[in-house]
Amino acid sequence: MDTLYVSPHPDDFRSLQALIAAEYSPSRPHIVHGDHPETKSRPALVVGSSGSVLTEVSAVSWYLSHRGKDSDAKADSQVWQWLSFAENELTPVACGIVFPLLGVQQNLWMQLKRVLGALDQTLKPRTYLVGEKISLADIAVAMAVLLPFKYALEQSDRKSFVNVTRWFLTCINQPQFAKVLGKVTLCEKMVPISTIANSTSSPTVNGTAINDTAMNGKAVDDVLSPLPDSYSPQYVEAAWYSWWEKQGFFKPEYGHHSVSEPNPRGIFMMCIPPPNVTGSLHLGHALTNAIQDCLTRWHRMRGETTLWNPGCDHAGIATQVVVEKKLMRERGLSRHDLGRANFIQEVWKWKNEKGDRIYHQLKKLGSSLDWDRACFTMDPKLSYAVQEAFIRLHEEGVIYRSKRLVNWSCTLNSAISDIEVDKKELIGRTLMPVPGYKEKVEFGVLVSFAYKIEGTDEEVIVATTRIETMLGDTAVAVHPLDPRYQHLKEKKVVHPFCDRTMPIVFDEFVDMNFGTGAVKITPAHDHNDYEVGVRHNLAFINILDENGYLINVPPPFLGTKRFEARNAVLQALKDKGLFKEVKDNPMVVPVCSRSKDIVEPLLKPQWYVDCTDMARQAADAVREGRLKIIPDHHLKTWFNWMDNIRDWCISRQLWWGHRIPAYFITVNDPSVKPGEDTDDKYWVSGRTEEEARDKAAKRFGVSAEKISLRQDEDVLDTWFSSGIFPFSIFGWPNESEDLRVFYPGTLLETGYDILFFWVARMVMMGIKLTGQLPFKEVYLHAVVRDAHGRKMSKSLGNVIDPLDVITGISLEGLHAQLKDSNLDPVETERAEQGQKSDYPNGIPECGTDALRFALCAYTSQGRDINLDVNRILGYRHFCNKLWNAVKFAMKALGDKFVPLSGEESVADRWILSRLCAAVSSCGTGFEAYDFPSITTAIYNFWLYELCDVYLVTISCHPFHFASICRQTLYTCLEVGLRLLSPIMPFVTEELFQRLPRRQPYNSPPSISVTPYPETSEFCWHSVEVDRQMEFVMTVVRTIRSLRADYNLTKTRADCYLQCIDSDTAALVEKYSLQLQTLSYSKSIHAVTGEGGEKGAIPEGCAVAIASDRCTVHLLLKGLIDTEKEVAKLTSKQAELEKQMERLTEKMQKTDYKEKVPAKVQEQDADKLRQSQIELHKVKEAIDNFKKMM
Repeated sequence: MDTLYVSPHPDDFRSLQALIAAEYSPSRPHIVHGDHPETKSRPALVVGSSGSVLTEVSAVSWYLSHRGKDSDAKADSQVWQWLSFAENELTPVACGIVFPLLGVQQNLWMQLKRVLGALDQTLKPRTYLVGEKISLADIAVAMAVLLPFKYALEQSDRKSFVNVTRWFLTCINQPQFAKVLGKVTLCEKMVPISTIANSTSSPTVNGTAINDTAMNGKAVDDVLSPLPDSYSPQYVEAAWYSWWEKQGFFKPEYGHHSVSEPNPRGIFMMCIPPPNVTGSLHLGHALTNAIQDCLTRWHRMRGETTLWNPGCDHAGIATQVVVEKKLMRERGLSRHDLGRANFIQEVWKWKNEKGDRIYHQLKKLGSSLDWDRACFTMDPKLSYAVQEAFIRLHEEGVIYRSKRLVNWSCTLNSAISDIEVDKKELIGRTLMPVPGYKEKVEFGVLVSFAYKIEGTDEEVIVATTRIETMLGDTAVAVHPLDPRYQHLKEKKVVHPFCDRTMPIVFDEFVDMNFGTGAVKITPAHDHNDYEVGVRHNLAFINILDENGYLINVPPPFLGTKRFEARNAVLQALKDKGLFKEVKDNPMVVPVCSRSKDIVEPLLKPQWYVDCTDMARQAADAVREGRLKIIPDHHLKTWFNWMDNIRDWCISRQLWWGHRIPAYFITVNDPSVKPGEDTDDKYWVSGRTEEEARDKAAKRFGVSAEKISLRQDEDVLDTWFSSGIFPFSIFGWPNESEDLRVFYPGTLLETGYDILFFWVARMVMMGIKLTGQLPFKEVYLHAVVRDAHGRKMSKSLGNVIDPLDVITGISLEGLHAQLKDSNLDPVETERAEQGQKSDYPNGIPECGTDALRFALCAYTSQGRDINLDVNRILGYRHFCNKLWNAVKFAMKALGDKFVPLSGEESVADRWILSRLCAAVSSCGTGFEAYDFPSITTAIYNFWLYELCDVYLVTISCHPFHFASICRQTLYTCLEVGLRLLSPIMPFVTEELFQRLPRRQPYNSPPSISVTPYPETSEFCWHSVEVDRQMEFVMTVVRTIRSLRADYNLTKTRADCYLQCIDSDTAALVEKYSLQLQTLSYSKSIHAVTGEGGEKGAIPEGCAVAIASDRCTVHLLLKGLIDTEKEVAKLTSKQAELEKQMERLTEKMQKTDYKEKVPAKVQEQDADKLRQSQIELHKVKEAIDNFKKMM
């Protein structure tokens, strides 16, 4: 391992440069704070075992940041130029200004401003210095200006270098920079170094006090400075969240005396699907929170009393596994070595240190949750609610004790829920790793063997995928109508290894067309066989203990591990001549998602919830319309589950979780016989042991002194506490203001994959325990898959961390994440290939706003979302367009612009009409949970209507910036930002804060609490104006198409529009300015009739039909060299004809359809079709040119 020697001083920028470069290295060096023992220099790098020493900061940084990466000669050369610039131009003047304690020399200030001015110009069109991502150039130059930004450049100075400031803040907010630098506070007032202190002033923005002066380097009061020239997500997203939170905007009390205060706008309450305390953000969380936050922000902006309640799940199995692994890794201890109480303390310690990581990630996504109401499912308030729920349901008989088959993980020694079982599909023989086994275990095969009929030589052949379970067989089953086995009624077969005979039972469960039509029955180890065993009163023989060792079987199988017994049983069958064959068999193997162990069905006494009556009420609530499930195609699944529900196993054999408040009773009285574990009479529940003892004494009619109690060791299924989450968070069963105001809630939003595991259980528990539905509507979103439609999987390398999309990550960084995972080498290699294929250049920085917008736009794809990172990048470009539009508009409005009400002119009716249409679409979309219609309406308004049409029109005619026009422009900006705010909260806040206010002294301080535009206010939509402008844009597109066909890139041409009637001509005259500007024409002439007056349309025009009302004539004569263009087009014609000939010849070959893949055939057909269209256009152009010659 390399060793890096650095200075411990926090302002040693050269050491900081080396440390940040190390963060970008594929393998980080060992860090030593101090001088290298021989060279006495810092930074210094000792390279591996060779002992070579690098001492110059540029060499050290280069080695660390470029090791193992592909070289690009051009980019490398540019990086070295910037390293020289940092060392020779910036560093001397930066040190010269910052280090003297007795003032600053004027000439150094001038020199610094000159250097920063040059850097500012370079960064004007760029995000980074070299390429599209952070490089060593950015690291070196950022560290060279670090001290001036911390100690010398005051806010007034930074205004002069907006691009450098934007770039610097983007750099220091990169995770790699932040890890080394921590929080960087920008200079407020230059003072001698010995007295430097952080400023605590509270500036104002548009008359509103800003309490948070700085966060992660970006000051909220930076909105007082001009907009940087280019959009940087990290610059924009650095500080706003902290300010929103401190201002209390996310609290339902905001703007009200209390939550109980009547609000005519209504109440909106939604609780978060509590993420696991062990969890880290994945795209499923990102989608859930993007949708939920959009809805929350929309309701808040509508003026409703709004609460989005956060919380975190204790995640029983996942958390226990994490802490157990940590204990073993760090201290070599198991939980049994510590004991239950001490182990629980270790879990709480881990939770308090690491458990809020997911909250910080949610804040990064902009989630506007009321963090003061955050709940943890193991908090005392929620734990009390869980205990109360269990006791009430147990006393009522809804919770009962029973011995049944459960999903058992031998590694965890616990039952697990269905959602924790991954179903791994196999197409045939497959070797799979199993915890506790050195060699991989064979699955995906079907073993056939014979049972002898008792007293005869006849045999019945059966088959199984789990041959070891035949030791627990207690019957052979055939179909009642199978003619092959009618003679075997009341017969028995002999078990070859166990001293027992087994009946042949006739059951319709058997498929007589599968295999031999006879199946082995193992009631204690198979769910279907269990039902057969119950129907025919068969013996239930459990052959596995909790650790997966064989019990209740004869030697030599007794005490062997289950999958070692598999081979032993197979060999024993062969020795007895009963083995028949082994063949490949497609199958599904149940795998524990937490331990990766093979799940075993195992008979265990457990606690169950009788769901029959609760499920009926939950189904009726939907049928009667009291509970609405959206989209309605999930109703079939809902009713299927509710109408065919099974009782719910709620026991888990863990230590971390809510210990079941049930006690087994032993009565110390000879008149009372001892009880069985599965006998409900001998179990009692209580809030305390004393209460439970009193209940038990009363039940058996004895004194309390004769009662001994043993509390159940098990804990409750995590889904039990999640099922009461909507009301336990408000203090149920105790009365509280929050419970009275916010329960029942308004909406439950989550992924459709947990419709049963969580949503159904919340509905059932809510109805049962509170008598009310927990919410009125359920909106279910899709599941996120990769761009190819594949499920996200670490082994495929397609799992994407949303934070990597937000901040960007290199391909090497993605590979490094795989190395930190638990994949085996083969899976790692395959995953790396997947990453290299999908992200050859890594993932570019997209920002939170773009990610949120993309996820909302994607919800139109139905059940699954195939997420393409390139599309997210497209929305990042949309943010840039938004940024530039507002920047241009602010310049157009001018410094002295004052927005007024009701001054809009009819001359701008079209853009106002389109704005109103967007307002209407957004409102309708939010009400219907139709997020794609919202994103489409906003995107189209900003990009295609405001930017591409309106701004272009007014930007080409400065004199048209009359007072009325500026009012219209302001309205479009202000309302357009409010429409977008719920989806893109950061960039809209940044831009909104820079707009003047119509009422500066009583305007809301943030866009997040500004009223959302509603159709009742924006009622200027005009179908007639829209129809007229659609005609205008059709003509514009036709002219643009002609210009492109004739390669008129810069030359303006006269345009004659032949109109079918005078009304159309009048329309052309009315919009002639827009037509001329948008089509880049020299002039626009309206001509009526077939040709108008003689000579109205000159010769030498290219012609195209715009619509049935208008034909475009574009005058080309005199603008182009016709002979040269004809020669060029003739050459193009020959090239196209040759290309088409080759393609036709290929497609006409006799074996083309058989040998060429269908996708390639489709591509060839498309190429031929495109070439034919292009050839037609070329011939048409040649004819037109020849007419002009």
